[in-house]
Amino acid sequence: MTRITYDEALARSGIMTKLAAFDPHVAGTPPLGIELPTSDIDILCESNDLNAFSTFLREVIGTLPDFSLHHRADLRAIIVRFSADGWSFEIFGQPCPVSRQHGQRHFMIERRLLALGGSSLREAVLRKRQDGLKTEPAFAALLGLSGDPYIALLALEEESDDALGKRLTACGFSVARE
Repeated sequence: MTRITYDEALARSGIMTKLAAFDPHVAGTPPLGIELPTSDIDILCESNDLNAFSTFLREVIGTLPDFSLHHRADLRAIIVRFSADGWSFEIFGQPCPVSRQHGQRHFMIERRLLALGGSSLREAVLRKRQDGLKTEPAFAALLGLSGDPYIALLALEEESDDALGKRLTACGFSVARE
């Protein structure tokens, strides 16, 4: 049996409507087209009151399969996991705008890189992920980025598309031109 698409799972679960007050954004590998069968659906949220957010999540989705809720004091975050319609979901909430959260920032630079690098980059990232690398380390390895791959990717945010294209070309990827 083929599992439904992540869009269908989001729609069926109604989770985005339930989280509307927390500015939910879907991030991660499914919307980038680089998911594996084990990939989950990541939803990033903003909540200035993490205790109230925890209570809300327990009340609204606490009975769903595989529900778990964790406080990450080191990140000032709440992480909730659950399953629905053949997919694992992860909700990540922090008391800062989603646009400033590392997960969203990684997602945006990865999306830009994939738009520029096209199918050859997408296939290379998928191969690295199938070999066991997480997404950010896969991108970093393919782009020859040194140091912490999560920090190295964030350093690319301010680069223009032209500069990113040159970086991709130098790494052996053909760049899509408009």
